[in-house]
Amino acid sequence: MDFTAQSTWIALGMIMFTNIILSGDNAVVIAMASRNLPKELQRKAIFWGSAAAIILRVILTLTAVQLLTLPYLKIIGAVLLVYIGVQLLAEGDEDEDGIEGSSNIFNAIKTILIADVVMSLDNVIAVVGVANKAPEEARIPLILIGLALSIPLIIFGSTILLKIMDKFPFIVVLGAALLGLLAGEMVLTDPSLVSFFESAPSILHWVMPAVGIALVLIIGYTLKNKHKTK
Repeated sequence: MDFTAQSTWIALGMIMFTNIILSGDNAVVIAMASRNLPKELQRKAIFWGSAAAIILRVILTLTAVQLLTLPYLKIIGAVLLVYIGVQLLAEGDEDEDGIEGSSNIFNAIKTILIADVVMSLDNVIAVVGVANKAPEEARIPLILIGLALSIPLIIFGSTILLKIMDKFPFIVVLGAALLGLLAGEMVLTDPSLVSFFESAPSILHWVMPAVGIALVLIIGYTLKNKHKTK
């Protein structure tokens, strides 16, 4: 790989910028999944969850084109996103003192990983597209370097969001709604349904994300209220 070539540095910068922009929703999930942990474990969950998520994103990036052609994969991903959004909303601010910290941190990291894999299915296509502007022999190394350099920025974003959530709890609701929105949008672009939605009334392109948001909020709040009454 020729680091003296201008195209190499331009492609690297574009990969980093694209990954950071597309990782905003991932930072929200990381912060939400870590918010109920003891303070001393929050940083560990954010660091290890972010690092592991980046590794998985590298794998997804290298296989993105093949993955996104599989029918029903995005529908499954949408269901997972709704499930994660419901779980994060239903947890609320419950007291977790009765659960061991190690169990909590592993649960948080697991949530981060599942959500990142699902949400990255579309995002990695943009990274691959940017990498194609670089010389062919430099594409894979640039993707790996760009994603690795993005880790500190994603961790920083998650840490800031975590502090904001402590002061403004309603942001958790917005984060859960975001997952519902992404779930609805994923259904629209599943290969098995693309032709249907292309010929269907355009209003469905607004309805599906709205349905995703409604499912997360209604089910999440229903479960949260059940927990409070126990």
